[in-house]
This record gives sequence, structure tokens and C-alpha cells, in this order.
Amino acid sequence: MDLRKLKTLIDLVAESGIAELEITEGEDKVRIVKSSSAAMPVQTHSVFSTSGMAGSMAGMAEASAPGLAAAKEAEAAVPLGRVIKSPMVGTFYRSAAPGAEPFVSIGTEVKEGQSICVIEAMKLMNEIPADTAGVIKEILVENGQPVEFGQPLFVLA
Repeated sequence: MDLRKLKTLIDLVAESGIAELEITEGEDKVRIVKSSSAAMPVQTHSVFSTSGMAGSMAGMAEASAPGLAAAKEAEAAVPLGRVIKSPMVGTFYRSAAPGAEPFVSIGTEVKEGQSICVIEAMKLMNEIPADTAGVIKEILVENGQPVEFGQPLFVLA
């Protein structure tokens, strides 16, 4: 889709009383959502057609108050203490093998560099070391649960 056409559509949505506009032109699809508050976050999207042409959708915004509230709740849910976060995306395991003793439990004293869990990523088992010394205060992830990069795993006292 032509960038000038996209800009015109964004201006029309901004000036009109409509809250949302979705247009499909060939293999390209554009969705423009009018934000009700200037303080809400804006996400930028790129759309690639199967013909290989790319169009930047810098003006497309999809902001939602529930999403903002959920982010604030998640931020408030992180407990106080030194947090060890996941260095990668994968599946969290507390032990090296099924049925084996977990690397750490609540109350375990850990040293910097000590293995505290395993994260499986692309069929590889990666032992995750503690990045700081302390005592395990909380384990924030269940065994076998998928984790994201930067997700809090442990809280140290």
C-alpha cells in the first residue's frame, strides 16, 4: 500500500468520529485504531505482502487500557529482593532430569555461578547459573512452564 494513501487514511480516522478502520487491498491489510488518550502507548507494525513488497505502518496504533493495566499489575506482582531473570526463551525445569533432585529450593543458599535451573531451548538443555549470591526466597515459575526472555524466575533474599 502506498505510504501517501496510508497517511491519508490515518488523517481521515483522526478527523472523523470513527474509532477503527480496517482496509484490505489485494494482499495488504491495514487496521487503524483511534486512541482515546494521548498518553497510551503506540505500537508500530510492518506488513509484508507475499509479493515481497513491504509497507511501513508507522501510524498504526493499537493501544488498550486493559493491556496497560495488566502491565502495571505484572510490574507490581514482582516481589522485592534480588530477582534472577531468564536469559532466554524456553521451558523452565528445576532439575537436570525428570525425577532428579531440584537444583535449588526455597531457603537454599546459592553462590554466584552455581546452577539453579535448566531452560530447554530448541531441544538443548541450558544450565542457568545464579548471577549473584544469596538465599532463594521465592521460585516464581512452575516446573515445565514456558518462560520468556527477561521473565523473573527466582527471588533472592
